Amino acid sequence: MGKAKNPRRVADNEAMAKLRMLRTSPQKLNLVAGMIRGKKVGKALTDLTFSNKRVAQDVKKCLQSAIANAENNHNLDVDELVVAEAYVGKNLVMKRGRPRARGRYGKILKPFSEITIKVRQVEEQA
Repeated sequence: MGKAKNPRRVADNEAMAKLRMLRTSPQKLNLVAGMIRGKKVGKALTDLTFSNKRVAQDVKKCLQSAIANAENNHNLDVDELVVAEAYVGKNLVMKRGRPRARGRYGKILKPFSEITIKVRQVEEQA
């Protein structure tokens, strides 16, 4: 008997990877995600490798995971992959603080975020 197979969350020509609990603000992460949106995966990996942003290495790892998912789980051709979507979401916020002058308290917020990358196989136009 067994359970019925879950339907795919993405189309047949897509694969995705999600990275949670990244210790950076969603605003900073979205700048890096915007760098790779719509690009071919080879170009996107190169851009992330040579980016000066600290979080770019984590985004690169997520993109490599999405590429590996496409190749191994969904039998897609790596040379024809494009970053279809790269979107960012909020995660938890650690609240810390610091005593300030005149009995006040300075709030320090340490946000976490998450990124989802979808890659899609597109055929080359001749």
